[in-house]
Amino acid sequence: MEIPPVKLSVFDIGKADAGLLQSKQLYQYILETNVYPNEAEVLKELREITASQPLCLMLSAADEGPIMSLLLKLVNAKKTIEIGVYTGYSLLVTALALPKDGKVIAIDPDRSMFEIGLPFFKKAGVEHKVEFIESIALPVLDKLLEDLSYIRQWCFFHPMPKNEGSFDYAFVDGDKENYVNYHERLLKLVRVGGMILYDNTLWSGTVAWEDDSSHDEEMKAIKDVFVDLNKKLASDTRIQISQLPVGDGLTMCMRLH
Repeated sequence: MEIPPVKLSVFDIGKADAGLLQSKQLYQYILETNVYPNEAEVLKELREITASQPLCLMLSAADEGPIMSLLLKLVNAKKTIEIGVYTGYSLLVTALALPKDGKVIAIDPDRSMFEIGLPFFKKAGVEHKVEFIESIALPVLDKLLEDLSYIRQWCFFHPMPKNEGSFDYAFVDGDKENYVNYHERLLKLVRVGGMILYDNTLWSGTVAWEDDSSHDEEMKAIKDVFVDLNKKLASDTRIQISQLPVGDGLTMCMRLH
């Protein structure tokens, strides 16, 4: 009896050590030359602790960290939002890059994994910058958009959206099928000139595979999500984008209007 070939699953993504470059030597060169020497000790410790967790493939790639930190500083970010936290590696990157009075709203339905990373936030002295909300993201984003403040004009108080255009930066690494829904809401919450980053948008390079017969059903479904998302982002005139082959694919969007 012929044994059917094993299908690629999402768990195979975390097994590759060559990155999207498909060169282990080159990827290690980048990590050892540019990434690890400048990685804060608390980030290194959190990365190593997370690597021992059952779902460690959800850990943000170390080579994304310097890009995120640099962007946060370039846009002078003070108020940010992160969707999808896991143990908090990318969240800690953000908290370290923000000024002392900076704030990041972190949304994830599972706080238990964030608790693994929380001691490193305390060690770094940045715990106060993080507002963790244990929830799926869409209701939280909708609530942020619904919140009003009242502006006095003469003798009248006029309701105004409190949070629209108030965020400088957003990072999305949550449930992939909702990326397109997050995009519409984040374009209202992030200011003109602010940045929205989407992780995993190249999905191990499979977005370019014409033959996906070697993928399991979940891999195929998520690949299709990103193929569709990448087309929509590329044609969205409200943003300027750049897609980088770092980590599992990082798409950077700057809001234009």
